[in-house]
Amino acid sequence: MRFLLMTTDDNSGDTPPDEAMLVEMGKFIEETSKAGVLLATGGLEPHGVRITSSGGKITVTDGPFAEAKESVVGFALVEVRTREEAIELSRRFYKIVGDGEGVIKQVFGPGDDPFPGE
Repeated sequence: MRFLLMTTDDNSGDTPPDEAMLVEMGKFIEETSKAGVLLATGGLEPHGVRITSSGGKITVTDGPFAEAKESVVGFALVEVRTREEAIELSRRFYKIVGDGEGVIKQVFGPGDDPFPGE
């Protein structure tokens, strides 16, 4: 099962990360990468572009957007056996970085059943 772990608020501009946190995060990333759990990770630009399609018309709007605190600022794509494992990885992440907020969503690909058991 693949999950996208998204950080949705960004307090990183408030204070720079300390050396101990960077070391712990490096260990966490190395461990999960070697285990084949962490498939990709990264930060996202703060403003972005919004694309809207309505009635055949495509509209492009440059950011920033009003609800910036809810926008995704970072992500990790992980492959685990269960949703609980994805939640535990997110818990470990927040124990390293401290306060924050995020969202976890399962990722479906070709051949995956997004509604198993229905």
